[in-house]
Amino acid sequence: MAVSRKAIGIPHPAKNAEFGVSEKFGILGKSMKVDKGTVRAPEIGRIWFNSPPLSMRQLRGRVALVDFWDYTCVNCIRTLPYVKEWHARYQDKGLTVIGIHTAEFLFARYESNVERGIEEFGIEYPVVVDSNSELWDAFANRYWPTKYLIDGEGYLRYAHFGEGAYRETEETIQELLREINPGVQLPPVMDPLRDTDAAGAVCYQPSAELYLGHRRGRIGNKSGFVEDTSAQYSHTGEMKDGFFYAEGNWTATGDHIESPDEKEAKITIRYSAAAVNLVMASFNPQPREVEILQDGQSIPPAIATRDWRFRDGRSYIQVARPRMYSLVNNKTFGTHTLELITRQPEVAMFAFTFTSCLDREFSEAPKA
Repeated sequence: MAVSRKAIGIPHPAKNAEFGVSEKFGILGKSMKVDKGTVRAPEIGRIWFNSPPLSMRQLRGRVALVDFWDYTCVNCIRTLPYVKEWHARYQDKGLTVIGIHTAEFLFARYESNVERGIEEFGIEYPVVVDSNSELWDAFANRYWPTKYLIDGEGYLRYAHFGEGAYRETEETIQELLREINPGVQLPPVMDPLRDTDAAGAVCYQPSAELYLGHRRGRIGNKSGFVEDTSAQYSHTGEMKDGFFYAEGNWTATGDHIESPDEKEAKITIRYSAAAVNLVMASFNPQPREVEILQDGQSIPPAIATRDWRFRDGRSYIQVARPRMYSLVNNKTFGTHTLELITRQPEVAMFAFTFTSCLDREFSEAPKA
């Protein structure tokens, strides 16, 4: 059964500026509640991990938390510690958590890549693969991530788009569990799992997500994209936030930009954020190296992430399987220039994402 956006009350972004036009919701998410007994949840899925196939009819008498996510999506990844903890806390109290993996990029449609993502993030609850976006459409979903709560009678009761609202979501889980079993013993609602989710944390407006393929990418080079064939790029002059600048030989496909040979090639961005991530892949069986400079300097260990390696005074990331790589974590909000240099073929870059929430220790106002 398909549910229209109108039926479940999700505003269409073109008609509601408050929701923006992005398909990803960041830290400033939105929530809604649905009247009891008004909207049935759609049936779900064919290809499952961590469980035999489940159906909504099968889950009658239990509360279901449905989480739309993608293993390359930074906002989805940031919500996973909470989803995993809700699964651990409430699976024996009547809650079934179901992750619906709807891929943004082509490589994330492959079951083997989804399975590696599930293992990497330590997900133990059921996950259904939605590579053709059938469930995304059935739920009339629009955003990564989105959480839907479905009551014991199979009706949609609550939705939250994006990060945040963790207390509100858990309180709604408990409310629906008590509808099923008024005498159920439930733990106190969790405290924030990260300092950046706690009261006092500050979130600045970061640079917008930046795609590198020619379908959605914003290239700052005056020549623009040369689509679907290798071409020589050059740039001189100032760089603006919200664009990327290519130098050297690159092939721009619909959803990524790729190095075609062993000559040095560079992607540069100017950004405002506390941390930067980039979805990358090596299309060669061997890992590839990408050297990264910030403000013209090698990345110091103080702001390096777990993806970093250092050799002969150089800072670089080894790119292997397709996933999101964490580039820098400055710990303070600021504006910087980031250069990514490759000297090997078949390095693919898909999309930059930026985060900006700081805990109280680092939440001073950014300098002009």
